[in-house]
Amino acid sequence: MPSTPQLSPQEEQEKLLEEALGVVKTQAFQMKRCLDKGRLMDGLKHASTMLGELRTSLLSPKSYYECYMAISDELRHLEMYLVDEFQKGRKVADLYELVQYAGNIVPRLYLLITVGTVYIKSNELSRKDILKDLVEMCRGVQHPLRGLFLRNYLLQCTKNVLPDSHEDQSVEGMGESGTVMDSVDFIQLNFAEMNKLWVRMQHQGHSRDKERRENERRELRILVGTNLVRLSQLECIDVERFKQNVLPGVLEQVVNCKDAIAQEYLMECIIQVFPDEFHLQSLNSFLRACAELHPNVNVKNIIIALIDRLASFAQSEEGSGIPPEIQLFDIFSQQISQVIQNRPDMPPEDIVSLQVALINLALKCYPDKVDYVDKVLETTEDIFNRLNLDHVEHGSPVSKELMRLMKIPVDTYNNILTVLQLQHYGPLFEYFDYKGRQLMSCHIINNALESETPIPAQENVESILNIVNCLVQDQNDQPDEPEDPEDFAEEQGLMGRFIHLLFSDDPNQQFLILNTARKHFGAGGDKRIKYTLPPIVFAAFRLAFRYKQLEQEDEHWEKKCQKIFQFCHQTIGALIKAEQAEIPLRLFLQGALVAGQIGFENSETVAYEFLTQAFSIYEEEISDSKAQLSAITLVIGTLEQMSCFGEENQEPLLTQCALAASKLLKKPDQCRGVSVSAHLFWSGKSQAKGGELNDAKRVSDCLKKGVKIANQCMDSSAQVQLFVEVLNHYIYFYEKGCEQISVQVLNQLISKIRELLPNLESNEETEQINKHFKNTLEHLQHKLDNQETAGQYEGLVL
Repeated sequence: MPSTPQLSPQEEQEKLLEEALGVVKTQAFQMKRCLDKGRLMDGLKHASTMLGELRTSLLSPKSYYECYMAISDELRHLEMYLVDEFQKGRKVADLYELVQYAGNIVPRLYLLITVGTVYIKSNELSRKDILKDLVEMCRGVQHPLRGLFLRNYLLQCTKNVLPDSHEDQSVEGMGESGTVMDSVDFIQLNFAEMNKLWVRMQHQGHSRDKERRENERRELRILVGTNLVRLSQLECIDVERFKQNVLPGVLEQVVNCKDAIAQEYLMECIIQVFPDEFHLQSLNSFLRACAELHPNVNVKNIIIALIDRLASFAQSEEGSGIPPEIQLFDIFSQQISQVIQNRPDMPPEDIVSLQVALINLALKCYPDKVDYVDKVLETTEDIFNRLNLDHVEHGSPVSKELMRLMKIPVDTYNNILTVLQLQHYGPLFEYFDYKGRQLMSCHIINNALESETPIPAQENVESILNIVNCLVQDQNDQPDEPEDPEDFAEEQGLMGRFIHLLFSDDPNQQFLILNTARKHFGAGGDKRIKYTLPPIVFAAFRLAFRYKQLEQEDEHWEKKCQKIFQFCHQTIGALIKAEQAEIPLRLFLQGALVAGQIGFENSETVAYEFLTQAFSIYEEEISDSKAQLSAITLVIGTLEQMSCFGEENQEPLLTQCALAASKLLKKPDQCRGVSVSAHLFWSGKSQAKGGELNDAKRVSDCLKKGVKIANQCMDSSAQVQLFVEVLNHYIYFYEKGCEQISVQVLNQLISKIRELLPNLESNEETEQINKHFKNTLEHLQHKLDNQETAGQYEGLVL
C-alpha cells in the first residue's frame, strides 16, 4: 500500500479548520431549519452540536479564532429568533433554566450567555442578577483558549445591555436593573479571569515552544484588552469613579499577574482607551504601578506613551494647558526617578529615553520654564555619574539617545542664547566622545546660523566656544587619522560664518567679543585659522568704521581705531606664521585701504605699515611667478585707490611697486607688470594729499618698457597677445589725456600687431588674440564715428 504523505503543521491546521467549519455549516443549517419550523428544542440541539466544535484542543489559536467567528455569526440567528419569541409572549426564564441541562459545559455556557442576553432584553429588572450569574458560571471553563473566547463572547453579547446609570431602578420582588458600578464589577471580574487564562497559556506545553506561545499570546491580546475598552465606554464613569473604583482594580490585576507580556500590553491599553482628563487626575497611581512591574517589562515605552499623549493634550485646543493644581512635570520627574531606582538593571539608553520624553513634556507643557529643561539635564548628568559613565561612544544606543536629548532644546528654542541659560548643558555635552561632540557642535552652529541669532556679549561667546570647542581647537581624544579634507573645510567654513553672528550694538563690547573669539580661534592650529581668523579681521575693520561714525560722541575714537589695527596686525601675523601667504597679503592690503578711508590720527602711518607688510609677504613668501604677478597687481590696484599718503611716504611705495613689477621672472609677466604699474602715476582720484597725480612721463616710460619687453618675448603668440594688451593700456591713457601718448604711437602698435597676426598658427589661442584685437579696433572705430570724439583720434589708421 502506498503511504500517505505527511502533512506540514500548517496544512494539518487548514485541514482541521476545514472539517470544523464543515460541521458548523451543516449544524447551523439544520438549526435554522428547525427554528423556521418552530422546533426550538431541536434547534438548540443542533446549536449545541455546532458549539461542540469549540471544545477542541487541536486547533491553533488563529484557527480557533476563525471557527469561533463563524459560530458566533450563526448564534446571532438563534438570538434574533429568541427575541422574536419573547415578543410573542414566550417565557424566556424557563428557557434560561432549560439550556443549563446541555450535555457539555462549553456548548452549555455559550447557549446560556445567548439566552441570558435575550432574558435581560426581555426584562431589564433581571439584569444585575443575570450578569452576575453569567460571569460566575464562566469560571466553569478553565482551559485557557476555550475560556478566553467564551468570556469574549460574554463581553460581545452584553455590551449593549450593561447598566450605565447612577441610580438603580429596582421594583419590589422583581429584581434590580443595576447601576454603572455593577457593570464595573462585572467587567473587572471578567477581565481578571480572562487575564489569568491568558497568562496561563504561557505555562502550557514544552519550554522549547516558548517563543511560539508568546507569539500566539500576542495574537490573542485584543480579547483581554476589550474589557478595558468596555469600561471606557461606560458614560457614567466620571473622574472620581475612575480614580476610586476603576483604575485601582485594573492596576491591581495588572501588577499581580506578574507576567511581562500582559503587563506591557495592558498598561499601554489603559493609556490608549481612557480619556486624557482621567490620566491627569490619576497620574501618581498609574506611575507607581509602573515602578512595580515585572523587570522584563519595557516600562520606558509605557511612560513615554503616556507623556507623549499628555503633552499632545496640553497643546490641543480642548486641553488648553494643564490645570495649575496638577504639577505634571514634578509628578513625572519624581515617579520616573522611582522607576529607575527600582530597576538597577535598566539599560542606560532606556534611562536617557525617559529623560528625552520628560524634556519633551517640559517644553510642550511649560515652554517658558527653562529651569524644568535644566532639571532634566541635571538628572541625566547625575545618572551618568551614578553609572560611572565617563563618556558615551558614538553610534552606541546610549549615544543616540543622548544626542536626541541634547538636540531637543536647540531645535525647540531656536535660540542659542536660551540654550546657554541651561547650566547643565555644557557639562552633559562633555559625556560625548570626540565624534559625538563634533556632530552635536555642528548641529548647534547650523541652528544658530539658520536662526541668525546675534551673540551680543563676551561671556556668551566664551560659553558657546567652550561648548563647541572640538570645532575650534584640536582635542586630546580625537582620532589619529586625518579628517576628510572636504568635511573639514565645510565644518570650518561653518565656524567662519558663525563669527559674523558675534555682534553687539555696543562697539566697546564688540571689541571684547572679537578679542575673546581671537583667543579661542587663534589656538586652532595652522589648518583651522585660515578659515576662522580672516572673518575676525573683517569684523574688526567693520568695527573701526563704526567708531568713525561715533567721532562726535566718543573723544577716544581715534585711539580705539589705532588699537583695532594693532589687533588686526597681530591676527594677520598669526596667519603668516601658519605658512599662509595669499590671505595675509590680501588682508594687509584691505587694512591699508580701510585705514586710509577712515582717516584717524596716524592713519597714514598705519596704512603705510600695512602696505609694507603686504610687500614683505610678496617678497618673502610668494615664489610662484603666476602668483607673483597676481600679487603685485593687487598691491598696485590697492595703492592706486589710496589718497591718504603724503609725498614722503607715497614716492617710495610707487617706486617700489614699479620696480617689483619690472623684476618679475618671466618676460610676459614683466610686460604685464610694468604696463599695470603705469596706473600708479596717473589717477583721476585725489590720490596724493597734494591733489591729482598725472605724471605723463612716468606713464609713458612704463608703457614703452612694456613694449620693449614684449619685443624680447620669444613665443610669437604670447608676444602678439602682449602687444594687444599694451595697446589697450595706451588707449586708456590717451583717452584720459596723457600728453606723452600720441595717435602716431597707437598707429605704430596697430601696424605691428597686423604684421604679426598672420604668422600665428591657427588654434584656439590665436582665435582669442584675434577676437581681443578686433574688439579693440571696434572700440576705436566707434570713437572715430562719434562726432564728439572723432577730432581726438584724427590721423588714426585702422
